[in-house]
Amino acid sequence: MTTNSGFLLDQVTVTRGETRLLDAVSAHLPVGHCTAVVGPSGAGKSTLLRLLNRLDDPGSGQILLDGIPISDLDVLDLRRRVGLVAQQPVLLTDRVAGDLRLGQPTLGDHRMCELLERVGLPAGFAQRRTSELSGGEAQRVCLARALAVEPEVLLLDEPTSGLDGVSSGVIVEAARDHVAAGGTVVLVSHDLAVVRGIADTVLVLEHGHLIAHGHPDEIDYLEAGR
Repeated sequence: MTTNSGFLLDQVTVTRGETRLLDAVSAHLPVGHCTAVVGPSGAGKSTLLRLLNRLDDPGSGQILLDGIPISDLDVLDLRRRVGLVAQQPVLLTDRVAGDLRLGQPTLGDHRMCELLERVGLPAGFAQRRTSELSGGEAQRVCLARALAVEPEVLLLDEPTSGLDGVSSGVIVEAARDHVAAGGTVVLVSHDLAVVRGIADTVLVLEHGHLIAHGHPDEIDYLEAGR
């Protein structure tokens, strides 16, 4: 595998006002791996994630996907390739089926059932009102919606935060399945047990600086959380 495969961040800097959210961050996020981004609150983790599907753009530096600057890619095409599940679930239609078809209008009933089952929800869940869902159910629907377009990369921003054990386990298992199928996952999480259980590579951010990058067994930050 070469550094042309997957995401490559090259001296990426993001500034808001007088605050530098990311400071000259360089890293490789390889295809077919789960890369976890950890660090204290305000370290720049979610900022980094938002850059990868161009919800934000860096002030300087460059981000490449498979050797091509993402600034040169059509943003809608990029977001079909790079799906995001945000920390706070946002459902945009009144029925689960409607949300699952947002990025894939031709999504058939059989495929919809498969997606729901993949996130631990029954097939009949497609007709549930989104306003009636628990937080864990809503987050699983958001994950199914992201998977519906068959993204190459899945971005997960604190996906298990505030969820019960069942919902958390389903989301972690779906992330594992995505990697096992050849996809890529980039995970932001404060749950170091989840990180140790799923990550192939860990980035540690602190005050916008990348202070460590390696296998989970090599990262002291994870050991401190045991």
